[in-house]
Amino acid sequence: MALKKFKPTSAGRRGKVAVVSEELTKTPPTKALLEPVKKSSGRNNRGVITVRHRGGGSKRKFRIIDFKRNKPGVPGKVASIEYDPNRTARIALIHYADGDKRYILAPAGLRPGDTVVAGREAPIKPGNALPLGVIPVGTQVHNLEFVPGKGGQIVHSAGASAQLMSREGNYVVVRLPSQELRRIHCECLATVGQLGNVDHKNEKLGKAGASRWRGRRPTVRGSAMTPRDHPHGGGEGRAPLGMPPKTPWGKSALGGRTRRRTVSDRFIIKRRK
Repeated sequence: MALKKFKPTSAGRRGKVAVVSEELTKTPPTKALLEPVKKSSGRNNRGVITVRHRGGGSKRKFRIIDFKRNKPGVPGKVASIEYDPNRTARIALIHYADGDKRYILAPAGLRPGDTVVAGREAPIKPGNALPLGVIPVGTQVHNLEFVPGKGGQIVHSAGASAQLMSREGNYVVVRLPSQELRRIHCECLATVGQLGNVDHKNEKLGKAGASRWRGRRPTVRGSAMTPRDHPHGGGEGRAPLGMPPKTPWGKSALGGRTRRRTVSDRFIIKRRK
């Protein structure tokens, strides 16, 4: 994987930095594993905008990903590494020995022709899924479960990985990409390895249109609005905020806690901040 810069033949090309993925296979996606995606443009079931700056974008289809890895002991061969428009990571098409086909998140280093398997007896190599209790301390993992058998819920994005730090009885202490330390039950599955497309964080779109292709609409700065439209608005010339940063509705936009309290919070050893 490498980064590609472009000749400045236009303003949009001047700042563009793209990721060149040599590992991608030039095959169309498997139709049986595709579903239509209905765009909501950030609106809820009443048509009210609940997420701003969303809408438009290229048409895409959803790839059904196997987050559960519930085929223990059945080896699968990597048929292709594919692009997924719905996520930053790459996906791998697996042909299992029993004839089943599934997509999984592709870790770095996985190539067509490799074999992956899930289960307690699986070897420690990228792409294999095992219970956290049998993975050596210090190993990088992704696609972690919170509840055994529910399927992976965290560490899904490009280049991300969590690290096993220690064992405490029936729990394993894991350091998440946010640097949070958390206890997770040892029977929860995790996939070995760091997720691929590591250079995604260095990509630069180069122009506003590339952001529109992804379904992101323009954002107007609060300081460019009037006082009746935003707390940061008004003043002559370029005025300072005059207050801690706020949302258009007056809520604190810097440092305010937005995370909901959940039952699993008691498993957090060290928080992100």
